[in-house]
Amino acid sequence: MTGIAYGTQRSLRRGHGAEVAGSRPYRPGDRLAWIDWRASARMSIAQDDDVFVVRQYYAEIAPRVIIVADRRPSMALYPQELPWLFKSGVLRQAITAIVAAAQAARAYVGYLDLPSGIEQDAASRYWISPQRQSATRILERLGEQFDGPADSVELALDYLLGLRRDVPAGSFVFVISDFLRAPPDHIWSQARARGWDVVPVIVQDRVWEQSFPPIQGLLIPITDPETGTTQAVRLTGPEAMARRDSNVARLEGLVRRFQQLQFDPVLLDTTEPAAIDLAFINWAMRRRLTRGRAG
Repeated sequence: MTGIAYGTQRSLRRGHGAEVAGSRPYRPGDRLAWIDWRASARMSIAQDDDVFVVRQYYAEIAPRVIIVADRRPSMALYPQELPWLFKSGVLRQAITAIVAAAQAARAYVGYLDLPSGIEQDAASRYWISPQRQSATRILERLGEQFDGPADSVELALDYLLGLRRDVPAGSFVFVISDFLRAPPDHIWSQARARGWDVVPVIVQDRVWEQSFPPIQGLLIPITDPETGTTQAVRLTGPEAMARRDSNVARLEGLVRRFQQLQFDPVLLDTTEPAAIDLAFINWAMRRRLTRGRAG
């Protein structure tokens, strides 16, 4: 929330605020404090009658922070007891950090995830409209099964695009996913066109997803990130190298695409709370420098 304080976002509608939007004739029920006495005096002299003019202001709105959590099986691929990235634990820590920052900025926080069966029953989506809240309600939700559809992120963004009132321009939209299955470009372009400040939070294991180890000749269990099914596989040297090159290229392409859309992604590959906080602090510093140059 660096650089965004309560009341600094201007709504298009009229209401309580500090920035003058215009003026209009006095109507019964208007507050005396709204009357522009100088303008009223000039208008009264010009019309030779008692005329009162009131100021109109742009309403000030609190920042909106929307958290989209990817609940596909791949986000629960590595159990906590394994030496690999416990991604659902990273998800919890990231949400805790985002909500804490939103609370400090007095922002409204919304949350969205899509469980299984969303294609058949749209009402089964889990949506919390933006409000002042702690992370407790969201974190309780994360204790349930990770069984979201393969296109969870795409469906979630598409749903948010229909919520113009809850997710207005200027909203922060944190999308937390491993992005092993990235949404199509058009959905990101639509989010960009809506004027959202989209922040992709990439959660990937350093060994198996950002790279791939030289395990040629070894019989190892490989789990499909979409279905969760496991089978024993023995890879050759070239096959292991090809997987490493593919994973490296996937992450580089993902980051490059986000940057082309002027999204600044956050990469999380640890469950350490201090390291996760540092990743978001570095993101905030980059944002401050970028916005400072733009201004």
